[in-house]
Amino acid sequence: MAAQKKPADTTIYQLKISLRDTKPPIWRRVQVLSSTTLQELHFIIQESMGWYNSHLHQFLIDGVEYGKPAPEYDFHVTDEAKVKLSKVVGGEKAKFLYTYDFGDGWDHSILVEKILPRDPKVIYPICIKGKRACPPEDCGGPWGYVEFLEAIQNPSHPDHDDILEWIDGAFDPEEFDLDEVNQRLA
Repeated sequence: MAAQKKPADTTIYQLKISLRDTKPPIWRRVQVLSSTTLQELHFIIQESMGWYNSHLHQFLIDGVEYGKPAPEYDFHVTDEAKVKLSKVVGGEKAKFLYTYDFGDGWDHSILVEKILPRDPKVIYPICIKGKRACPPEDCGGPWGYVEFLEAIQNPSHPDHDDILEWIDGAFDPEEFDLDEVNQRLA
């Protein structure tokens, strides 16, 4: 009888992705394969947070910048598509930074909370928890988001109507739909 093959990815990284400079905190807890490339992690973050992948981004891990090289924009980074998470992130409690949209400056702290055995019944990546809605794209970063919230919550604010129209009428900063996030990740 031939020996059974073990799955190539036997470990799972449980990551807590926290959007910096936001109060109350906005975060997601995801589980990904240890073989996930940084490029794949970028897309996982985009889907789990609710961003639209319409801006440049980069990871900063142990002083090295990773991203999608774009020499035409003078953006020189180590190619994220060629780097697996397990090769650049130590073990549990390791931390690194992900920045999305250099104009707005959405910085995300990423913490490796746990390294777990793979559950063969689970399809990865998966989001297991999160808090609060992701700020809308192009609202001006953490400080613009504060102004955005003030405007939508105050009907007498001079920008109230324009901003509500811009976001199609409604935005609940407390909303987080785990099922919707996992549908996007699937």
